[in-house]
Amino acid sequence: MFFLHGMTPGFWTPALTNILVAHGLSGWVTLVFVVPPLCALVSPLIGGALADHHFAANRLFAWSSFLGAVALFAAFAALNAGLHPWWFVGLLGLYTIFSGPSWGLLTTISLTHLPNGERSFPLVRLGATLGWMAAGLITSYVLHADTSPVAGFAAASTRMLGGMVAFMLPHTPPLGRAGSWKSRLGLDAFTLMKHRDHCVFFIVTAVYSIPLTAFYMYAPELLKVLGDQRSTATMTLAQLTEVAGMLLVGSVMLRFRVKTVLLWALGLSVVRFGMSAYAGASHLIGWHIGGIMLHGMCYTFYFITAQVFLDRRVDPGLRGQAQGLLAMVTSGLGPLAGAVVCGWLRNHCVTADGGGWMDFWAILASIIAVCFVIFASLYQGLGKPDRQS
Repeated sequence: MFFLHGMTPGFWTPALTNILVAHGLSGWVTLVFVVPPLCALVSPLIGGALADHHFAANRLFAWSSFLGAVALFAAFAALNAGLHPWWFVGLLGLYTIFSGPSWGLLTTISLTHLPNGERSFPLVRLGATLGWMAAGLITSYVLHADTSPVAGFAAASTRMLGGMVAFMLPHTPPLGRAGSWKSRLGLDAFTLMKHRDHCVFFIVTAVYSIPLTAFYMYAPELLKVLGDQRSTATMTLAQLTEVAGMLLVGSVMLRFRVKTVLLWALGLSVVRFGMSAYAGASHLIGWHIGGIMLHGMCYTFYFITAQVFLDRRVDPGLRGQAQGLLAMVTSGLGPLAGAVVCGWLRNHCVTADGGGWMDFWAILASIIAVCFVIFASLYQGLGKPDRQS
């Protein structure tokens, strides 16, 4: 299931900017990247609440996959038919509403049933990485759809197949009780913010997600500027190190504190964005490709650790909502701000002749450096004896 679920965005997300540019919609790139996270601000919380209080998480995940597949197919069909761009934007937003809770739901299902989640979950989650890689390679070398809506059609078909497979997932009944309208809307998850460490964690995660948005929006564009005509396939190199990260992160979490692992991820991210900045200055594509490869390790060590951390630190009846809150931050709030900030920054820094990329990536690296300082100084943890802290 993780393989198919990772495959879906792997088809179209890395190619989206180049697809829009090929259809004469370069001016719509920022808006297209703003609307989906805007729609994802609410649906992950509501989906998590439904899984905690009302419906089996596996069934909820299956039906969200079906509805998401239909909306995604319709979005790229509208783009392919040459309809007004607002049709594509609106339908893509609808897809995000349906699929917004999906990652949180699949994580909840996995961590509920897997023994020894610290070791087992990263290995299962590895399937999504392999799916993303496979999709990128198929997009570039089989479908030749780096600039074509065909990538979106392939993604919608994969999501539909994933919905069918989801009915074979283990039954995961709700464990909580909805006692108020806040519980039904998933707003109980915000009680986690009363704990200092949780508050620091979610704030840093939201800010960290801002520069990460540039990876999907503009890393493929810089590849193309530097002469790479198979950017979607090249972007899958990030998943190679993500695979290595998945194999290592379970053992690392058992040996080191959560704070240590997350700081490693933030520190490596500063280096990763610095490499792309140097590529922009030197016009040496190898540095940007190296940064893309390092991205996979950074992503894994931060977000997989974060998911396991939340599963172990919250009440079982609140796990779905906690994962939903994380999804809201990483798929909604962070990318929403990231689309606006990175879009403005790209237009402000990058010139028509391809200059300015060094400033663009260097500023984003500075944002992550600030995240590192905040987390290092304000996050306390439970102490070294507790491996979850």
